Amino acid sequence: MSEAEDLRQFDADQADAGHAGSTQADTDHPAERHSATVAPKHSHDMRSFPSPSSPAQDRPNVTPVTVRPVISRNDLKLFIRLPRILYKGRDGYVPPLDMEQNDLLNPAKNGIYRHASVRCFIAWRDNKPVGRISAVVDGKALEAWDEKIGWFGALDAVSETGVVKALLDTAETWLRDQGMVRMRGPVTLGYHGESGLMITGQNEPPMIGTPWHPPELNGLIAALGFEPTRDLLTFKLDLTEDLDERHIVPGALKPGEGKLGDVTVSHLSKKQIAAQGEVLRSLYNDAWAGTYNFVPLQSYEMEGLIQQLKLVLRPEHYVQIDHAGEPAAMALVVPNVFDIARGIDGAPSPLGWARLGARLLGHRFDSARVILLGVSHKVRGTLLGALMPSLAIDELIRRRATLPYKTVELGWILDTNTPMLNLVRRLVPEPNKVHRMYEKDIAQ
Repeated sequence: MSEAEDLRQFDADQADAGHAGSTQADTDHPAERHSATVAPKHSHDMRSFPSPSSPAQDRPNVTPVTVRPVISRNDLKLFIRLPRILYKGRDGYVPPLDMEQNDLLNPAKNGIYRHASVRCFIAWRDNKPVGRISAVVDGKALEAWDEKIGWFGALDAVSETGVVKALLDTAETWLRDQGMVRMRGPVTLGYHGESGLMITGQNEPPMIGTPWHPPELNGLIAALGFEPTRDLLTFKLDLTEDLDERHIVPGALKPGEGKLGDVTVSHLSKKQIAAQGEVLRSLYNDAWAGTYNFVPLQSYEMEGLIQQLKLVLRPEHYVQIDHAGEPAAMALVVPNVFDIARGIDGAPSPLGWARLGARLLGHRFDSARVILLGVSHKVRGTLLGALMPSLAIDELIRRRATLPYKTVELGWILDTNTPMLNLVRRLVPEPNKVHRMYEKDIAQ
């Protein structure tokens, strides 16, 4: 289906749904539910937000932009599919599976809805969708930071200042109505989702959990008063290369040699996956506590992650390093779902679903991503603690013979995490992708 046909179909869907005044049965869709932790303060949250922007600075004599909240199920379908319409034909853009995005916006499958309030919006001009954005007040983030900072995310738009400004202004207004004084993003929908605006790497192969944005969006956001705060770096490790000379852990310091004391390495056990998941969550929270943007992973979020990944995880995907019988470091690798979705539309046909199933059962993945890597505070500041990331990466490299991957991405890594960057750059000198975080003061 062409972009024009997509837009016409969505216009028809909106008309059928009574977009200007959806029925109550249609408005009760999951993307707009609120948790008990953070409730909306105002009854006018569902209003349309006319844009205060002047899009004429980009395109003379165009109709002003209007931003409307996602209310109906048809709105939600459009919100999910809109990036592929906006970016169709752009070099490097590969749409994710609709099923994956629908799960992200489904409170029954995304634990963030238990402690966060979420709003999604679509920008319209001449009755055509031209952009989208989400705004989130995360109760667990507020507890962790003790600051009134709200997220914005899912930011995708045509490359025009007026449209991007209208979306960001709308998110800002909603977050301020909830009592927030700063907005931070892009993050979809929370810390454990997709983070950052893609600055470089648009033509790299797509990777699970890694957002894609056109390069011009960075300049548009920066011009609207948003301050860049951190860069999130990703490094691609080519497992077909000889890595032994670049990543050397002295044999005397490897687990089992005795020089480090009682150090052991374990795999994932599917029979004990729930218990190991809780160990992983506890170690992950301990390792990253106090770092930029961090929000502790909740037990129900870990359970949801296990449910999503258990079909594709193998024992070799998980590295846990114990010292004296206590977990001290961990790493978790996840296969890249884009590999099995290659050549299949984001909304597969029955034949497409059959192909996906066959590829999944055959574990036909060429690449993967290290999504978690951390060291317990208990060994920080010690020789053992300094060696733990090296030991974890060394173990992953050693296991490559039993895994099908040609490449593994390490990331993201904060641009301020010098020890980890020094370690990774011995293997890969430069990042293949850079994502950027922004903030803005919205207090009045």
